[in-house]
This record gives sequence, C-alpha cells and structure tokens, in this order.
Amino acid sequence: MEIINYKLVGKRLKQSREIKNISLEEAGRYVGVNKSTIMRWENGQTEKFKIPVLKKLAEFYDVNPSWLMGFNVSQEHPTVSNLKSSVYMCPVYGRISAGQPNWAEECIEGKLPIDINLMNIINPEDCFFLRVNGESMNKEIKNGAYALIRKTDFVENGEIAVVLVNGYDATLKKFSKQNDLIILEPMSTDPSFTTQVYGKDTEVKIIGKYIGKMEMK
Repeated sequence: MEIINYKLVGKRLKQSREIKNISLEEAGRYVGVNKSTIMRWENGQTEKFKIPVLKKLAEFYDVNPSWLMGFNVSQEHPTVSNLKSSVYMCPVYGRISAGQPNWAEECIEGKLPIDINLMNIINPEDCFFLRVNGESMNKEIKNGAYALIRKTDFVENGEIAVVLVNGYDATLKKFSKQNDLIILEPMSTDPSFTTQVYGKDTEVKIIGKYIGKMEMK
C-alpha cells in the first residue's frame, strides 16, 4: 500500500461528489464541516484530513473507500456494480499484548479500507494493521503510520516480521535466523537502535509478516 496522494484524493472527491450531484453544502453537512473545507479538500489541501472522514464521504458518495483514498491510480470512477466488491475493512491494533496475541474485538482501535484485488490478498481476514510507535523502522515505515500485516508464524530471512520476544508486546523488525540464533534488525536513521540477537533460551514468536503500509504524505 502506497503513501496517500492528496492531490489525487481531492480530484476523486470532487469527481464523486459531482457524479452523485451532491452540493458542497450537502457534503459538508454530512461530515460536519463547512463547504469551504470540502472545497479545500477537493483542491488537494488535505494535510489535516482524517481518514475516518474520508471513509464517511466514501459512504455518502457510494464509492470504494480504497479507490477514493487514491489507490488503483489508473482506474476511472468505478461503476455502481463494483463500488465495494473488493474493499475490506481491515482492523487496526495500536499494540499486540504479551503472551498469545489477543485478536479480541475490544482490542481494535478502528478499521481502515484495503483493496484486496490491488493487494492480491486471498484471505483478507488474515490481515490486520499495526499502528507503528517509534522510529526503529523509519527507513521503511514512519512513526504513526500503519503497517499492514498478514498473520503467519513463518517468514523468510530478510523479511520484515511482527514478533513477540519472551511474551512482550509485539515489535516490527527485519527478521533472520542463523542456526540457533534469531536476529531482529532495525531499519532506522537513528543509530541508537541496534540489532538484537537471541539464542535458543529466548522465546521469539513470529505472529505476522509485513506486506504493506498506509502513511500520510
């Protein structure tokens, strides 16, 4: 999943509103802002745009939220028949607690749309977002962004994984295994983050593989 292109989002917001013959005033009233704010968003001035608001507008305009967010960049305005057929509302976890991962509904912070066709996802129910907290992987994904994870207990060497170390909160790191050693490597511009090496006396449990991201430009 790529970084959101706000100019494209604005273009699609305007296109969708006009196709549905909805006025600026009506759109603003639906999401609780004035028409000048809607106009700014349509002009690509969306630095403070909130994803839940965009999802609500997608509902009002009857379009796929993933498409409205700028994904499928070459696709024209979708027809009514395929508006929502490929979208999946993927759960967002702010953290994954110690011990066995807790996938309970009350642990979900919210949901974000993914286009399962665009991402070539076979089983979307196996996916979740993890909100990144910290700078240890900022070369790949920024602090505060959302890492898209597919649940699995195995990754290849060099792939980015979500792991639990001795049952502590999940961490996102580049994973590799050499004989009895497990190596968790940060990908950061901050040299204070160092590689962690664990032997067979430390429990390291893989719970997911990093497959994409959603972050603000």
